[in-house]
Amino acid sequence: MRYQFAISVHLCDDVRYKTRRQRFENTYFFHNINGVSMALSDLINSINGVLFSEWTVYALLLTGLVFTVWSGFGQYRALTHGVSVIRGKFDGHDDPGAINHFQALSAALSATVGLGNIAGVAIAVALGGPGAIFWMWIIGILGMSLKMTEVTQSMLYRNTDDPENPHGGPMFVVKKGFAEWGLAPIGTAIGGLFVITLIISAITGGNMFQAWNVADITYTYFGVPQVLTGVVLTVLVGLVILGGIKRIGAVAGRIVPLMCALYVIAAVVVLAMNFTQIPSMLMLIIKSGLPDFLGGESADATGAFLGGTFAYAAMWGVKRALFSSEAGQGSSPIAHSAAKTNEPVREGIVAGLEPFIDTIVVCTLTALVILSTGAYNRDSESKFTSAESVQIVQATDSKSGDLLADTWTLQTSPLPRMTIESRKIRLTAENAAGWREGETVFLVVAADMDENTGRDLRKITGTVSFNENDQWVVSWNSLSSVSKPHFRQHDDGTPDLGLYGDYAGASMTAYAFDRQFPGLGKWLVSIAAWLFAISTMISWSYYGEQGIYYFFGTRGEGSAKIAVFIYKITYVLLILLTTILAMPLFGPDKKAFIATDHELDMWTTLGLGVMLVVNIPIMWLFGAKAMKEYHQYVGRLKRGELHSHKASSITDIVEGHDAED
Repeated sequence: MRYQFAISVHLCDDVRYKTRRQRFENTYFFHNINGVSMALSDLINSINGVLFSEWTVYALLLTGLVFTVWSGFGQYRALTHGVSVIRGKFDGHDDPGAINHFQALSAALSATVGLGNIAGVAIAVALGGPGAIFWMWIIGILGMSLKMTEVTQSMLYRNTDDPENPHGGPMFVVKKGFAEWGLAPIGTAIGGLFVITLIISAITGGNMFQAWNVADITYTYFGVPQVLTGVVLTVLVGLVILGGIKRIGAVAGRIVPLMCALYVIAAVVVLAMNFTQIPSMLMLIIKSGLPDFLGGESADATGAFLGGTFAYAAMWGVKRALFSSEAGQGSSPIAHSAAKTNEPVREGIVAGLEPFIDTIVVCTLTALVILSTGAYNRDSESKFTSAESVQIVQATDSKSGDLLADTWTLQTSPLPRMTIESRKIRLTAENAAGWREGETVFLVVAADMDENTGRDLRKITGTVSFNENDQWVVSWNSLSSVSKPHFRQHDDGTPDLGLYGDYAGASMTAYAFDRQFPGLGKWLVSIAAWLFAISTMISWSYYGEQGIYYFFGTRGEGSAKIAVFIYKITYVLLILLTTILAMPLFGPDKKAFIATDHELDMWTTLGLGVMLVVNIPIMWLFGAKAMKEYHQYVGRLKRGELHSHKASSITDIVEGHDAED
């Protein structure tokens, strides 16, 4: 998923957030509001920590494994029969639905493939090491069975009263499924809970979070006012979603292949330049992802990479793969329920292709770019020349000035210029030092053991700024450690006084591209941000629309249409509002921000977390019915009982024209 556990593509991620927060807190007008906001944020973040705990990961992992075995490794059917289906070989004129299989797959993919995947892989590699990718592969494969099952369930229970505008999703599964057991009120209530969190996720993560990031990226890179970006996004998204699912499917069917093609081409070009390293990188991924008793070995801690245990690498790989593909979350079935077909299982098999494209293809390309360019274990971008220039000291309390026990920080002289190579990567002017205002850097020290890495290596991070003496300096954060830290040593015994750029998420992926082709990362991330954001917003608008229909559909089609129209107008206006809130208030010198991308991500994470918790039991409750239908369909396929015809042309597939029976 592109925003879950999402990392904003700011070059200065957490630093910029903290700076904004500090300015926000110093604004008297907002002081009391801010206190309530922070308390609420702490509560929601605590809930999110429970919803996205290891137990959620284990539950998804177990569910995927069970349905993989239960379906007889149905992933094979997705990669074979599923491809034939999206080529139009099994389409029919009279099948109920609004869009063809390819458009349904594109609409679902448009909500999953994106910056979250690109950023998520970078996080997994940076923290867990290359071994995290091995587990992303494993979970990507299991995720295919999750998608097949949940989409098949939604297709079985979808509402086709209007054949050209069907409605489906987990809320309809649980509502109709419980009604079959004589427990309709319980099913309706559970479906309502799912819809509430669905709408929260659609408005925040699927809409406002996307608009915020695009506005911020465009302003950061090109100086375009945020509100101008908001106007453009509002018009573009509004024109699409007001046209209904058919227009959404048509646009998604064009944008998704385009954005995937652009990213894949850029990645393939980089990998072609490092072709000789690919075999060794693949071996490194496998070796680092296996436990010791299977011959595995943790990746070496070198440069900016501080190491990671097998368990840590596996956990990061599992989390990123499960959450980036939205497998088991219940959102994709809503898009697939609009597909034209009279065979519920058929669309479930098509949906199995999502995690393969999302995780196996896109994530692998991203990982290989990061590994082959050396971005994850990069050398320092600058270094202090002597031990006198940087010292480890005990930290003090900012209010009282008292020394803090077992807490350490750094005192450093003004920063030296970046290395020639680093300035080249950044396309730095000849006489410039290469540093950027507000960016995060770190030094590596040896301190208390980190159980996640299995080593004593730790980071002390700081924020770069340009002072009144025209010097680049760092405001250092603190590090907790019972033992006094000391600098990591090189093989020759000299201390490592190197300064490393603390790239996070998408900024690391952009940096990896820049290492190969300076300047490429900036344009690639910017173009990707626009395409991914627009595709995400139009898909999630439809998800929320189906939630609105769930609440108002029982009151008649007239009431439902009015409610959906009001929702769509509100949805597009929130795009503009979000970009206005992204603008600083009170002039350039006193910046206060009404909301930040961290708050938006916090709310959508809450919604998505509850969606997972609700949808996983639904998959178990109605999994037997889905698997029964699946095996019956596969049996008919093997016996040649399913009618097929010549594949449609690429143009007809993309444009959604009916196939010839």
